Amino acid sequence: MTALHAVAVHLPPSSVPIEQVGRRLGLPDRQTVLFRRFHGLDQVRLDPDGTVEDLLRAAAGALAALRGNEHRVAYVLYATSLPVQTPYPHNPLRTLCRELGLEHALAFKVSHHACASGLLAIDLAGRLLAAHGGATPAGEEPLALVLAGEKTFTRDAQIAPEISVFSEGAAACLVGPGGDRDRVLSYRAALRGEYDGRLSEDPALLTAFNRAYPELLEAVIREALDAAGTRLEEIKLIVPHNANRISWRSLSRRTGFPLERILLENVAPYGHCFAADAFINLHTATRQGLLRPGDRYLVAAAGIGAAFSAMVLEH
Repeated sequence: MTALHAVAVHLPPSSVPIEQVGRRLGLPDRQTVLFRRFHGLDQVRLDPDGTVEDLLRAAAGALAALRGNEHRVAYVLYATSLPVQTPYPHNPLRTLCRELGLEHALAFKVSHHACASGLLAIDLAGRLLAAHGGATPAGEEPLALVLAGEKTFTRDAQIAPEISVFSEGAAACLVGPGGDRDRVLSYRAALRGEYDGRLSEDPALLTAFNRAYPELLEAVIREALDAAGTRLEEIKLIVPHNANRISWRSLSRRTGFPLERILLENVAPYGHCFAADAFINLHTATRQGLLRPGDRYLVAAAGIGAAFSAMVLEH
């Protein structure tokens, strides 16, 4: 059974108020007020002088469990929201694998589910490891390294209109084919192509997406719970994406799940770190001791396009 062996994160030290981002993008004051007052956003983390390699390198460097296990890493998956981060032929993933001593690993990017691609990458890593066909020459189980983190290098990479403001956090996660902690019990994803398009240029599509969002997110959560044989009231904690607080308040009202058991403390100080949110919030939950051995928790995410996904794990 797929298990998360370790998670590490990197957040640039520079915090920028969302009003500053709004002024730079020429947003109307109304939208900035919406982000702060209703969505619960306050700041984003940015590294103006850093590259995407710097972000990922820092997250991987903080992953202590990777050191000494590089030879066991058979796969490296880079989960992104945006299909392109750098101009051809530059390949930040190949550069990073070379620096980390992982040139032997099969490395590729996963961007099919936008900001929900982090969960897709975990599922793919588990499938690849299950089909890997044996241990390493030393008899050790193979591992996969999942990376997430992107630069806000274009307007579309800085803001989702009326939804969120993006940030430059990064994460690294070591995945194994089995383990005693953080075992994946189920994963479900739903793709709704009727909501694909440029929301900033199609107000009708944006309105339709926002209206359908709560129901679609709840539906995929229910499917993941059913697949794991778990009831919502048995879930200790929901580990969310950081798009905003208002969507999770809506989910709490719809389902009766206590809002205080949805980990939302990172929304205000960090903003929406693309596909890295789930890992950043799981790292916070683990560091703060919010999960005990045997607790079941749920990670949920949504991506514009539109993709909705949920994963049930046991700590």
